[in-house]
Amino acid sequence: MTRQTIMIDRPAMTSPARKAIRSLALILGVGLGLAAADVDRATAAEQIHPPRMDWSFWGPLGHYDPGQLQRGFKIYREVCSSCHALSMIAFRNLADEGGLTYSEEQAKTIAAEYQVKDPQPDDKGEFPERPGRLSDYFPSPFPNEEAARAANGGAYPPDFSTLAKARTYERGFPWFLIDIFGQYQEQGQDYIHALLNGYQEPEHGEKPPRPGLHYNRYFPGHWIAMAKPISDGQVEYTDGTPTTLEQYSKDIAAFMTWAAEPHLAARKQMGLKVMFFLIVFAGLLFYVKKSVWSGWKPETA
Repeated sequence: MTRQTIMIDRPAMTSPARKAIRSLALILGVGLGLAAADVDRATAAEQIHPPRMDWSFWGPLGHYDPGQLQRGFKIYREVCSSCHALSMIAFRNLADEGGLTYSEEQAKTIAAEYQVKDPQPDDKGEFPERPGRLSDYFPSPFPNEEAARAANGGAYPPDFSTLAKARTYERGFPWFLIDIFGQYQEQGQDYIHALLNGYQEPEHGEKPPRPGLHYNRYFPGHWIAMAKPISDGQVEYTDGTPTTLEQYSKDIAAFMTWAAEPHLAARKQMGLKVMFFLIVFAGLLFYVKKSVWSGWKPETA
């Protein structure tokens, strides 16, 4: 018995059908392009894109500048800590490698300058206040959210621990694709830097929608509850760095990045090691494959 193979020829696509498909694809492409442009225009109307800054921690080889982090920490203590909490950072983190690089004794001294509530009650069942220790976390300036809102005209100051990662903006097509390959993820830092430099008089004589708001060029909607927090010469530096608003905004944005990701340097070092391992492993697999199959020849009929 012989086996017969039945071949079924598919009808070739006619020229009119091809033209119809091409026209449909063109229409869809144009429609998607216009939709993306509309989204970009709507986003641009809500928020002005801040200028892109150059950060030491950008890219796979990026790392924190300890001097810049210490300056940003100084700004936080003297200006920002009266409203913003730093609840996810412990005093021991100040001495972590790859961050502010304070010594353990320096971190202990800084911790002792704060008063924190002891987690263990005393004989009367109360939680007394005591000087901070390395194991303690930075205390909040307010006992609860209601007290924070009451002190800030109804606005709740966000926690500095995650602010650099939580704030961002949409760069639109095709920039988000370029950012993926360029490993650009510092939109939050660019936004914070621009926000601190964006306070100005309202354009075209605009009036705030309610009392207590301030005009900011880069804030979505332009009206923000926080007044201009810092100006030139407000914080003194001991290392000779210029005491300008431009420098302040860079330093505090870098510090907020560290607060959101204290172990960034260790993560990037581990990532480089993993990539090196994968490259070597791929080379070994290729060599083994060539060795195993080097003598194999396909059977001929």
